[in-house]
Amino acid sequence: MNTYDFGKQLAASKEFFDRSTRVLEERDSGFRPHKDMMTAAQQVAHTAQTVEWFIQGASRPEGFDLDFKKHMKDLANVTSLAAARKRLDAAYAKAIEFIRSCKPEELARPLPAGPVMGGQPVSDIVWSIVDHSAHHRGALTAYSRMLGKVPIMPYGE
Repeated sequence: MNTYDFGKQLAASKEFFDRSTRVLEERDSGFRPHKDMMTAAQQVAHTAQTVEWFIQGASRPEGFDLDFKKHMKDLANVTSLAAARKRLDAAYAKAIEFIRSCKPEELARPLPAGPVMGGQPVSDIVWSIVDHSAHHRGALTAYSRMLGKVPIMPYGE
């Protein structure tokens, strides 16, 4: 297992997210297509929160914190897209640092038993982060279009 490649994959995921959502501005922070959906700022904060969650789940002997009501409550007061983006920057930086600090045997270690990725190798959190972030950047692309904006192609300018 090459940890450098995992770090590069996470960095690429972050860059794709940033490009796709770059057209959203601070004034778009509170936009949501429906009252029961997350705002644009909450979508970004949730993405950051989930990157953090994957690292915590891979780092803790007890695995993933499954108190999803608490996680959603943590997002309730998020109102700033700029603050959410800073959190996402920090979350990805920590994830890249974590994955690059792992030795191959640590990346191959099985995640704790449980309903979330139980028994899969630690390295699999990379693909989960990439997939989850892609899901939310897609949602934010739809938000952007609803606001009359044209998102940038994520894979290159």
